[in-house]
Amino acid sequence: MRFLITGQTGQLGFELRRSLSVLGEVIALDRHAADLAKPDTLPAIIRRHAPDVIVNAAAYTAVDKAENEPGLARQINAMAPAILAEEAARLDAVMVHFSTDYVFDGRQPTPYAESDTTHPLSIYGQSKLEGEQAVRSATPRHLIFRTSWVYGAYGNNFLKTMLRLLQTRQSLSVVDDQHGAPTAASLIADTCAQILARLPASQATQAEFPFGTYHLSAAGSVSWHGYAHHIATQASRLGYPLTLSPDNILAIPTSAYPLPAPRPANSLLDTSLLRTTFGLALPDWREGVEQTLALLKAGRAA
Repeated sequence: MRFLITGQTGQLGFELRRSLSVLGEVIALDRHAADLAKPDTLPAIIRRHAPDVIVNAAAYTAVDKAENEPGLARQINAMAPAILAEEAARLDAVMVHFSTDYVFDGRQPTPYAESDTTHPLSIYGQSKLEGEQAVRSATPRHLIFRTSWVYGAYGNNFLKTMLRLLQTRQSLSVVDDQHGAPTAASLIADTCAQILARLPASQATQAEFPFGTYHLSAAGSVSWHGYAHHIATQASRLGYPLTLSPDNILAIPTSAYPLPAPRPANSLLDTSLLRTTFGLALPDWREGVEQTLALLKAGRAA
């Protein structure tokens, strides 16, 4: 199969290039080659490459900035995925799209299932929900993966920010009343590849494939403060030169750290549908965090 990946320089795009390369030809495009902020330019790009699978790993992810740039957020997160999905339908290709826990308001006390009511709190979350809806409307042959708290050895993310602060600060305050499951970009990419490996080559037999929306995140639960504490503990164990100990990371409520865009208090996703449908196991969130810290310590990522 021929895969076309958008957002190749992002942390997820980077990992998808690796994971999908064993399944076929990978055409990976960065923002200069496929700019989702210019949706009208995308049809010609897709038609030129004529992929069997379009994998949209590009997104507007500046959650707070989106509150002041709603038009741009919607162009990238909603309008562009709509056009990509329409092109997938025209080519009889499969559309893979990534979404977020931010489509929920976080007020539910239990992990969110795919069928639970969406209610985004932010422009970012609303734009991602609109992207999901557009993909579903454009083609039935889609896979939408909602994930949460994504991090990786490449790119910018909470884990790498904490690691930097742990080596420069004497104290640190982190929110303790928002809960989720930190999920490695490599886990998302590998799981996506395992699922796409089961996709029949024949379009006729693809009719039996379980397309749809799935929740994909690591197992377990932690607050942002607990996450930061675990990063500090493991970084200390690995010999990072820290300037503060895990005990000097203070827990604070969300109200003490106001941001332009509200966050869901509960970002936990119920992944049972994905696990039972495809027979896959998802590891505890700590496993990926520890592997990533070791990889960074070894100097094998940036």
